[in-house]
Amino acid sequence: METFNEKFRTRTKRFALDVLKTLKVKSESDAFRIMSRQLMRCSTSVAANFRAACRYKSQKDFIHKLNIVIEECDESVFWLEMLSESGEMSETLTHPLIREADELTAVFSKVKSRALQNKSNYAR
Repeated sequence: METFNEKFRTRTKRFALDVLKTLKVKSESDAFRIMSRQLMRCSTSVAANFRAACRYKSQKDFIHKLNIVIEECDESVFWLEMLSESGEMSETLTHPLIREADELTAVFSKVKSRALQNKSNYAR
C-alpha cells in the first residue's frame, strides 16, 4: 500500500509535469512568457517543497514547509486563471490544472490543520 507521502510526492510531481507539458503551447506574446514562467516556478515549487516537508526536522519545520506548499498551490491557481482569463490559454487546458491545484491545496491545508492540532495537544 502506498503511503501518504509517496502518493503525494508522485501527485505533486505529476501536477508540475502536467503544467510544464501544458505550457508547451506556443505563444510569442510577452504576457504568455511572463505568466508561464511564473506558473512554472510555483507549480514545480509545490512538488519540491512537499518533498522537503517529507524530510522535516521538527514539527515546526514541517508546518513551515506545508505553508509554502499551500501558498505555491494557490499561486499556481492564480497564474492559471490569469492565463485563461487573459485569453493566452484556453479554459480547456487550464481547468483540469486549476482543479488539481485546488484539491492539493485542500489536502495540504487539512494536513497542516491536523499537524497544528497535534502540536497543541503535545503542549498541554
